[in-house]
Amino acid sequence: MPKPVQILYDAVTALNRFIFQAASLLMFVIVPAMLFAVVSRYVFNAPSSWAMELATLVFGPYFLLVGPYLLHERGHVSLDLVQHAAGPRVRRLLELVNYPIIIAFSVILLIYAVPFAAQAWEYGETSYSSWNPPIWPVKLFIPVALVLLGLQATVEWLRILFDPSALADRDADPEAAI
Repeated sequence: MPKPVQILYDAVTALNRFIFQAASLLMFVIVPAMLFAVVSRYVFNAPSSWAMELATLVFGPYFLLVGPYLLHERGHVSLDLVQHAAGPRVRRLLELVNYPIIIAFSVILLIYAVPFAAQAWEYGETSYSSWNPPIWPVKLFIPVALVLLGLQATVEWLRILFDPSALADRDADPEAAI
């Protein structure tokens, strides 16, 4: 694989790994908030007006930010049965077709997500609940996550394009790609 492609691949993957690890810490907000909501409602018969909404608002960025690294780790839903039944050349061809579809998906969604997030920020959008927290920060994570997903799909595609053995290496040793 050409050195610039390897450097780009390593940089994008390292960035998405760091964001994945940081976003994983959001579970330390989500789980206690949900626990508080359940206990306050069913044990003390005093439902919380904010806990479930907080958990929902924090789960959105968590879900969006872990996606790009999961793409690298092959953690997304895929047609494993088809890929395992196919030979290495067919698997490589499927991957070479799959990643541009992901990139196109990211670009198309990004075209719609940027104005969506910008409008939410411009209006200072809130949830309009009794707690009424701002939700525009959550919406700003949508275009950020789409850019990260598109970048990860691009470097994965470049890796398979320039290094035909990369797919076989990842199949043999999934930890080698990390």
